[in-house]
Amino acid sequence: MTSTAQAPKSGAGTAHPDHLGHVIFIAAAAAMGGFLFGYDSSVINGAVEAIRGRYDIGSAALAQVIAIALIGCAIGAATAGRIADRIGRIRCMQIAAALFTVSAVGSALPFALWDLAFWRIVGGFAIGMASVIGPAYIAEVAPPAYRGRLGSFQQAAIVVGIAISQLVNWGLLNAAGGDQRGKLMGLEAWQVMLGVMVIPAVLYGLLSFAIPESPRFLLSVGKRERAREILAEVEGNGVDLDARVAQIEQAMTSEHKSTFKDLLGGGFFFKPIVWIGIGLSVFQQFVGINVAFYYSSTLWQSVGINPTDSFFYSFTTSIINIVGTVIAMIFVDRVGRRPLAIIGSVGMVVGLALEAWAFSSHLVDGKLPATEGWIALIAAHVFVLFFALSWGVVVWVMLGEMFPNKIRAAALGVAAAAQWIANWAITASFPSLADWNLSVTYVIYTVFAALSVPFVLKFVKETKGKSLEEMG
Repeated sequence: MTSTAQAPKSGAGTAHPDHLGHVIFIAAAAAMGGFLFGYDSSVINGAVEAIRGRYDIGSAALAQVIAIALIGCAIGAATAGRIADRIGRIRCMQIAAALFTVSAVGSALPFALWDLAFWRIVGGFAIGMASVIGPAYIAEVAPPAYRGRLGSFQQAAIVVGIAISQLVNWGLLNAAGGDQRGKLMGLEAWQVMLGVMVIPAVLYGLLSFAIPESPRFLLSVGKRERAREILAEVEGNGVDLDARVAQIEQAMTSEHKSTFKDLLGGGFFFKPIVWIGIGLSVFQQFVGINVAFYYSSTLWQSVGINPTDSFFYSFTTSIINIVGTVIAMIFVDRVGRRPLAIIGSVGMVVGLALEAWAFSSHLVDGKLPATEGWIALIAAHVFVLFFALSWGVVVWVMLGEMFPNKIRAAALGVAAAAQWIANWAITASFPSLADWNLSVTYVIYTVFAALSVPFVLKFVKETKGKSLEEMG
């Protein structure tokens, strides 16, 4: 492979677009997939008990219906890279938007439990696609000087999607008189909750027609002049466009469509860079972040907090999540990816360790003692804050930019699939672990947060300010 060190100097590393607002719009439109990712992931929380009552099922069957979407997510993430390489990033977004739409309609109008589960898988497949194509596309169109901040739009959209779904569910529940199965627009309230996702899904599809295709994909299919136009559009006329195109083409000279085989580094083992991407994905989930969003209401009620307050604390957690994400967006290109990840890991260790200590206390009349209860609540918010300002954003940014061009799409797909499998493992295991020993469960999450520090120090390289062609 020709060394990228010999590529023409284009000035891309310090380039500033002539119309930054337009570039922000492009990134925000692509990140709508992230909004749907967050919305679809959390909207089901408002329907859990109604589904249990309507289909008269136990906790085990209910858990499978809830978690089955994550299997769809893993499949969608694993295949999105190849789809994007074959038909383009924009077409991939449009397929995801269509799947989100039909999933919302199908989930709102199920005629049986298996039917609902099927539409959950379809929605999961769309989430998996969006989890891959969003950060990959943004990384490919964003100027290097802004790529971290624009890449963080994906995580920002996810956390806003989570918060909006909670607000919409709360509003619909109140409109139905506080009953998840109360009538609303001729349907039960929980059905409307799931169906409302049609609105952002259609918007995502429409926005995909208003943004340009990735220059790298266009060059890969021989559309050189169109790629040059888009590079001028997003990186500015101050860049030497001929040198920029040559730089990208030189990096692609010995490349072909990335496949799973390209990720192997000898025998059946992945290349080291792929394992690093998988490691980032697994650590992001194994600290137990989704417990804070999927089970927080149940968790607080289990230690004696009433349902109304537990809902309030779950909502405040989502607000803290947004605040942390904004902090990360501000500092990811200033401080760098590695320092933010390390700061976040240390903060998560503190928060999780305090939660583990608080939950080790004996319940008094079914409640935690006052001091331990307040420490548990504050520590939970500290944990979410430090996750959001670090790993929540940094992992998505790095997965979009850390891999060499030759394997980027396929490697990102594998790393994202690993993230969904890890997410499923945590989601499926928490109820049993919590029943066994809630404090020890949080000790386990604390250990993974602590192990993430040496992992980053030893294996993860800084990518701040580098062009994608410098990644391999």
